Amino acid sequence: MLVHEALAPLVTVRQGRLRGIVTDGVHVFRGVPYAAPPFGPNRLRPPRPVAAWTGVREATADGHIAPQSNPAGSDAAAFLPPGGVEGEDCLNLNVWTPDPGTAGLPVLLWITGGAFEAGSAAWYDGSRFARDGAVCVAINYRPGVEGFLHLRDAVANRGLLDQLAALEWVHDNIASFGGDPGNVTVFGESAGAMSIGVLLGMPLAAGQFRGAILESGAAQHVMPAIDALRMGEHLAAKIGRPPTLDAMSGVPWQRLLAALGEIKSELLADPDPERWGVEIVASSMPFHPVVDGDVVPAPPIGRIAAGSAAGVDVLVGTNADDWRLFLAASGMLSRVTDQALVGPVERFGGLSFAAYGLPTDSALAAYRAARPNAEPGELLAAVQTDWWCRVPAIRLADAHAAGVGGTSRTHMYEFAWPSPVAGGQFGACHGLEIPFVFDTVDAGPGQMFGNLLGDEPPRELARQIHAAWVSFARTGDPGWPAYDLGRRAIMRFDAEPRLVDDPYAWERRIWEGIR
Repeated sequence: MLVHEALAPLVTVRQGRLRGIVTDGVHVFRGVPYAAPPFGPNRLRPPRPVAAWTGVREATADGHIAPQSNPAGSDAAAFLPPGGVEGEDCLNLNVWTPDPGTAGLPVLLWITGGAFEAGSAAWYDGSRFARDGAVCVAINYRPGVEGFLHLRDAVANRGLLDQLAALEWVHDNIASFGGDPGNVTVFGESAGAMSIGVLLGMPLAAGQFRGAILESGAAQHVMPAIDALRMGEHLAAKIGRPPTLDAMSGVPWQRLLAALGEIKSELLADPDPERWGVEIVASSMPFHPVVDGDVVPAPPIGRIAAGSAAGVDVLVGTNADDWRLFLAASGMLSRVTDQALVGPVERFGGLSFAAYGLPTDSALAAYRAARPNAEPGELLAAVQTDWWCRVPAIRLADAHAAGVGGTSRTHMYEFAWPSPVAGGQFGACHGLEIPFVFDTVDAGPGQMFGNLLGDEPPRELARQIHAAWVSFARTGDPGWPAYDLGRRAIMRFDAEPRLVDDPYAWERRIWEGIR
C-alpha cells in the first residue's frame, strides 16, 4: 500500500504548539503529553499537570510507555505488535483527526488492555475513525505496580486517575483538533474495558464522557482494599522495604517489576485464596483497581445499578470464546483434565471450577449438558469466558438498563466470528474483534491479533462493526434495538450479523449470586 505523508499544520493546545504529520489525508499527532512524568517527586502519586513548552513540539513519534511487565504471559503476548520504549515521560496520547480546522466531530478515547500489567497506545491505529469523521485518541497510562500498588499512606488507583487526567486534557484541548469536548465516548478492551466499568461508578468521572463502549470487560474486576494492601506488603517484603510511600517510591522501577514477576510465580505455584484473596487467585492479576473508599468508593456495579452512569450511553459486549485465547496459545486447551476441573483451588488454581466460585459437581454437570461434545479444556474456556467477560457484561447491561432512569441507553453485542487459524481452536477469542472495530483487517498480521485473522478476514463484517462504533459515538445508537430487562436484545456479529434475544439466559441464572 502506498502511503503519502506530509507535515501537518500547527495545532495549539493549552501547553503550547504541536506539529504532527498527515498520512493519507489523516492528521496524526503522537506522543502528546497530557500529564507530567510520574517519576521523581511525582512517583506513586496522582498525575500532575504537564508543564507548558516554548516553540513547536514535534508530535510525529509515539511517546514512551510506562514501565510494565509482559502482558498476560508470553503465549498471548505473541499476538501483540511491538509496544514501544519504556520511559518516565509515559503519560501521553496519540490523536487522529480528519482535519484540525473542522469543528464538532465526535471523539473516541481508547483505553488499552493488557491485564493491568501492560499496554501501549502504539498498538492501535485510529486513522479509519478519522477517515469516517471522528477524532480518535489513544492513551498511555500507568498499569501494574506504578498505577495500582495500594499503600496505606498513598493515593490508590493512580492508573484510573491517569485516565481521568487524559479525559480532562481532551476536554481542554480536543476542539483544537476538530473534536467536540461535549461528545466524548470512552472505549476499550479487556483491562481497558474493565477500567471503563470502574469509571462508570466513580464520582470523579461523573460528566467526563457521554458514551462508553466496553469490549470483553465490565464493572466487576475490582478487589477489596484488604487484599490490595496485603499484596503491597508482599511486594515490599520482596524488596526489603517497608510498605510506605516514601520507601517504595525510591525503589527503581526495574526492581519493582522483577519483584512482581516473583510474586506472580508464587501466585501460580500456590493459588491459595486465604493467602492472596479470592479475586486475585481467580484473575491472576496482583495489581488492579481496588475499592479504596475514596477514588473508588464502592463496588462499581452497585453504584451503576443505583444510577451513577445515568447520563452515559453504554455499549457492552464480549467475544463468544474470549478465554480460549489463553488456553489455546499456551497449549492447555487440549491438556486440561476432568480431574483438574473438579479439583481443589489450592492444587489446580485457575483450572478448577472452584476457583471461580462455582459449586463444582453441579456446575460441571450443567456445563456438560449445555455443551455435550466439549472436551474438558473447552468447558474450562467456557467457564473462564463467563467469569471474566460474559457474566460481568450481562450484569453491567442489566444494572445500567435498570439504573439509568430513561436518560440514556444500553446496547449489547457479541463478536462471534471465529479465527480460522490453527484449525479453528482459538474460536472468536479475546481481542480478535479489535481489527474489526478499528477497520484494519486489511492491514495484515503486523497489528493487534492480526496473525489470527487468516488470509481472507471478512471485510464487510469489519465495515459493519466499525460503522456501528462510529454511529454510537456520534449519536448513542449503534443501529439495533436497545437492551432492556424484558427482551435483552444482543447484536451477534458473525459472517451474517443478526439480532438475538437473551442468548445467555442459562449462564445468567447459573452464576446468580456468584458473579
